Amino acid sequence: MKPVFVYHKLHVWHMAKDLVKLIYSLTSKFPAAEKYGLVSQINRAVISVASNIAEGSGRTSRKDQAHFTQLAYGSLMEVACQMEIAMDLDFIAENDLLPIMRSVANLSEKLSALRTAQLRSDTK
Repeated sequence: MKPVFVYHKLHVWHMAKDLVKLIYSLTSKFPAAEKYGLVSQINRAVISVASNIAEGSGRTSRKDQAHFTQLAYGSLMEVACQMEIAMDLDFIAENDLLPIMRSVANLSEKLSALRTAQLRSDTK
């Protein structure tokens, strides 16, 4: 798809979207009893990461952009925590968790750098 909106040009948004696909693939294999519990919570959190990046990109003030980047970061930490819990409950294996945690670590570094840049450029 040709970039139409600002967030389409953001590498962090593409990383978040890739994480959504990975998480949805794994949560689709969770027990049916978790459909409205942990599955719903994890899926909402991972969607929130990409959505907050997109919403922030539409804000005119760098401070507002940084706020939404921080919200995306918080949702990302929620995903990491919930996936660790899913492993503890034997819904996923450690082999499933490792690529997720690598993705979370890489994305969290990028989001932190983006937020720092957004806040730095707001003071100029």
